[in-house]
Formats: sequence, structure tokens, C-alpha cells
Amino acid sequence: MTKFVYDISIVGAGAAGMMSALRAVLNNDKVLLFGGDAGDKKRSRAQWVGKVDNIPGYSIYKKGVLDPNRETLKFIKEGAFSENLTHLSNIGVTGIDKDSDLFIITGTDGESYHSKYVILATGVMDVQPKIEGTIKTIFPYANVQSVDYCIRCDGHHVLGKETAIIGDGESAAWIAILLKERYNPPNLTILTDGKQPQYSDKIKKLLELYHIDVRTDGLDGVQGEKKDGVLKGFSFCDGTFLPVDFAFISLGMLVYNELAQFLGTETDERGFVVTNNLGESSVEGVYVAGDLRANTKKQIYTAWDTAVDAADDINNKLRSEKREALLAKHS
Repeated sequence: MTKFVYDISIVGAGAAGMMSALRAVLNNDKVLLFGGDAGDKKRSRAQWVGKVDNIPGYSIYKKGVLDPNRETLKFIKEGAFSENLTHLSNIGVTGIDKDSDLFIITGTDGESYHSKYVILATGVMDVQPKIEGTIKTIFPYANVQSVDYCIRCDGHHVLGKETAIIGDGESAAWIAILLKERYNPPNLTILTDGKQPQYSDKIKKLLELYHIDVRTDGLDGVQGEKKDGVLKGFSFCDGTFLPVDFAFISLGMLVYNELAQFLGTETDERGFVVTNNLGESSVEGVYVAGDLRANTKKQIYTAWDTAVDAADDINNKLRSEKREALLAKHS
């Protein structure tokens, strides 16, 4: 039996994946959207993001990616273009192969699916600090405007608050410097959790001039009101305590590029996938949208932009193929 061939398969249903699906569906292309299995969803940044207040109108959502995505799915499924979308809400992808001009995608359900193009929107996840031997210690405070990861999204929350940055690299120091310059919180402390940072002379001088403290003691615990996600501070292995109202984590990112690497796409030194200006990777027909794409801001609105570029470029190619076939038939 001949398999149905989709125009586009989209792997990942976060901000980039959902916008890719919306744009492609409205372009009147046949779309297969893999929402991910339980394991995919557990490690998804979309599941992790809480309130978003740096995008107009988004502060009303308790879950700043999941809630509007549900509305988008409802709009598609109840609208005139509903037949264009096949949504596999609880199925992930274990592998992708290319056979001639088609991609063969293997789902976690064991089935194989065929499409002409692929958009990878598998994203990233922020690295969490291990406190008391586990990353779970920080979870009650994470992404509820007590502990955050993105200064562009959440830097404004430090206004008037005792603030800490957890990280031992220069990026953590630059975050502290930027927060001081923009918002001048009453106290800023970098927590390296037992590691000795290697700062440039310029950074050392700025930290000194801005009175930003650096504590290299090992972290021993987090104190706060877990139920409400209210942070009160961090305790150290030497028995001391630092009062903190708000903290940023600056420990890097886990880049979910396994499928991209399986396909042989070019990646940069950090693991992000290199693309052209419309999102097509070094493998013809494989596009990347959202945080996985190299040289982009890791933001919801830039994820949307890259998603639209990818879906529109694919649509242009699909229409060109049909146009040329029509002209050839009637020549």
C-alpha cells in the first residue's frame, strides 16, 4: 500500500514548531506535526516556560508557550484548513532517512511517515545547577519569576531586588554587569558554586567598579517558599547564607541536535545547526526553526520569524515544482 506523502513534516511543537505548522497549513500545504512523546515533552523548553511578559498580550497566560499553542491548534482544527494538519500529539521521532526525493521519518510509535521536506524545531534546554546533589532543588523557583535564564526576557524582574547569578564563566559575569547597568539592583552576587572563574582584566575591573561580589564557595541549599515559588536565598557549604530575591542561571544550554546530526547537517562549535538566511540546512530539504538554529536570538518572537521563513520557502519550492510540471504538461 502506497504511503501518503506529506509536504512538510515538523519535528517539535514548541513556539517554532507550532508557528511552522500554522504558517504551512495556511499556505495550504499538507503538514505532519510531531508533538513528541512523554520523554520529549519532559525535556522541552516549552513545557518549562511559565509567564511571559516581554511579548505584548502574553502576560495573561500561565504557561507562556503551551497555552497560546493550544489556542493555535484549536484555531487550525476548527477552521477551513483543518484537513491540512495531521497532529501526532504524543509521538516523537527516533530517526529520519532520505530516500531519493523523500524523507522517511520513524516515529516512536514504530510507524514510518513520508514527506517532501522536514522542519526541525527540537530546540534547546538550559543547563540546571546541581544543588544538594540534584537539579530538582531549583525546580520550585524556576521560571516563576524567582529564578530565570534569559536576561532579555526577564532581566527587568531584578529591579529593586537582591540578585544572584549562578555560573562560573565570563557569560555569567557579563550578565551581572548588564543587570547592574540597566537596573542597578541593590546587591549583585555571582555564585560560582566552588569553581574558580577565569575572568579577563576588563571584567575584573568592571566587577570591582560596580561592586559586584563573586562567591566561590560551594552551594549547599536553596531557601524559600516552595509552594509559591518565592526565593529567599542560598546557603553555602561553609554554613553561611546569602539573602536573594531573584537569581539568574548562566550555565549554558543543552542543544537538542541529535536528529540534525543524524541527517549530517552542519553545526557550529556549540552544536547549533548552521542554515542559510531562510533556514535551510546543509542537507537539502531539511530546515531548522527556533532555538536549534545557529546565530539567532533564543526568543519566542525570533522562533516565529525563523518558522515563517522556513515554511514560506518550502511553499515557494512546492509551488515552483507544480508550476513547472504544469508548464511541461502543456508545452
